Amino acid sequence: MSKMYSKSPAILAVLFSLIFFVPGYAQTPTPTPRFAPSPETSPTPKIASIAVAAQKKNEPLKNFQYRLIGPFRGGRVSAVEGITTQPNVYYFGATGGGVWKTIDGGVNWQNISDGFFKTGSVGAIDVADSDPNIIYVGMGEQTLRGNVSSGDGVYKSIDAGKTWKNIGLSDTQQISRVRVHPKNPDIVYVAAIGHLWGKNEQRGIFRSKDGGKTWEKILYRNNETGETVMFILPRTPVGKPLFRVISVQVSPPSIDLNKPPPSPPLSIR
Repeated sequence: MSKMYSKSPAILAVLFSLIFFVPGYAQTPTPTPRFAPSPETSPTPKIASIAVAAQKKNEPLKNFQYRLIGPFRGGRVSAVEGITTQPNVYYFGATGGGVWKTIDGGVNWQNISDGFFKTGSVGAIDVADSDPNIIYVGMGEQTLRGNVSSGDGVYKSIDAGKTWKNIGLSDTQQISRVRVHPKNPDIVYVAAIGHLWGKNEQRGIFRSKDGGKTWEKILYRNNETGETVMFILPRTPVGKPLFRVISVQVSPPSIDLNKPPPSPPLSIR
C-alpha cells in the first residue's frame, strides 16, 4: 500500500498535464486589441474601357468620399461658406452655436462669434468675393420646423471674423440667405423669412448700398410671406455686366397651411 500511494503524485501530475495541454483543452490566447482603422484615401476606379474612362473624367466627384471633419460641438448646420482664393478657409454657421472658422481645411475649428453675437442661431453666411475680409451673417436658422431658434438681424465683420458688429434688421428673426454683390462689398442683399408664428413687416428682400448702415425693402408681398431662396445670377449683355437677384417666396406654415407659396420666382434687376 505504501508503494501505491508513493506513486500517486506522479500519476496525478501526468493526468494534470494531459488535461491542460491536449489540443482540445488548449487555452485561447488573448485577442489582439482592435483599433479604429486608419483613414482611407479615395479609391482609384478601375478603367475597363475607353468609354468608362471618359465617363469618369466627366464625373470627377465620383472618386471622392465624404468624411466627417467636425467640429463636434457646433450642432446642426444650415450655412456654409468658402473662399475661392483661399481653399483651406471655410466658415459655417450652426443653428445654435454661432459662427465657426477653419484655416486648415477642417483639421481645426474655432468659434469666432462668441462675445460678439447676442444670439447663437445662424441662418446664412456670405463672404464678399471682392474682399474676403468682409463677411455678412444673417441670424435665425432657415430650417423651418416646430422647434427653431430665432436671430437678431445681420452681423458684419471687416477683418475676416476677428470682430463683429450688428448692422440691423433685428426683427427679421429668421434669415434664409445673404448675398454680397460680386464687385462691390458694400452692396448686400438679405432674404428674410420673418416671424414663424405670426405676421410681421420685416420680411422679404432687403438691400443695403452702404455696407449695412441703411436698409431698403426692395421685394415685399405682404406681412405673411417671407423669402426662403435667393440667388444672384451674373449677366453680361452689351455694355457693363448686370446682376439679377432671383427669389422664391414662402408663407410660414404657422400662418396658413392652405396658402401655397407664390410662383413663379420673382426677380429684381
